Amino acid sequence: MNMYQTPEISELVRGNAYPGRGIVLGRTADGTRAVAAYFIMGRSANSRNRVFTVRDGEVFTEPFDASKVEDPSLIIYAALRQYQNLLIVTNGDQTDTVYDGLRAGKSFSESLESRCFEPDAPNFTPRISGLFRLDPAKPRYEMSILKSIDASGSDCARFTFSYPAKPGLGHFIHTYMHDGNPLPTFLGEPERVCIGSDIDAFTEALWESLDADNRISLYVRFIEPETGAYEERLINRNR
Repeated sequence: MNMYQTPEISELVRGNAYPGRGIVLGRTADGTRAVAAYFIMGRSANSRNRVFTVRDGEVFTEPFDASKVEDPSLIIYAALRQYQNLLIVTNGDQTDTVYDGLRAGKSFSESLESRCFEPDAPNFTPRISGLFRLDPAKPRYEMSILKSIDASGSDCARFTFSYPAKPGLGHFIHTYMHDGNPLPTFLGEPERVCIGSDIDAFTEALWESLDADNRISLYVRFIEPETGAYEERLINRNR
């Protein structure tokens, strides 16, 4: 096993019917831009009734058909926000928890201490979060997963990973290993992934590799740390 192997994103998701929600953070191969991507999938009608929208540079999940919303508590939230030069990406309303914590002077991991996995037994969906420090001199990113320590959801295990942003390298974390009942929680550390320099090629490779029956939405952003300028791509199955 080569622990430094760096596959394309398509190799990591193709053939997996249900990785759930996923976050990719990294740096383009040419070293000029930070990369953040977030996707959602859905099996139930409630989960599939969603789209991504962008407002004032922030990304939100919203219902596609408001009349069909069954339970908004775990599916409607801000997925991407930025505080100063800190880009926050998460799979739930802990985006706001991290944002408020950073404003109060807390670290990324300290901000998440008040949160745990989602209360959706028997799955106990983990909360996955990412923070990109858009420092031109020393860009770095952190990733976190909060997950149940056992099958009964008796307590929360917390893991935080910190990486220097190296050209051409990214890391990928997702909520589930694959489909199942209950859904098996992601195991191990975030997966290494190759990051190119073409936002369209990266977006297409990720979207086309996600299971066509379960994929819902994808958002990708390539950012210039020096200026804050960025390109973005947004794909919604329901639009």
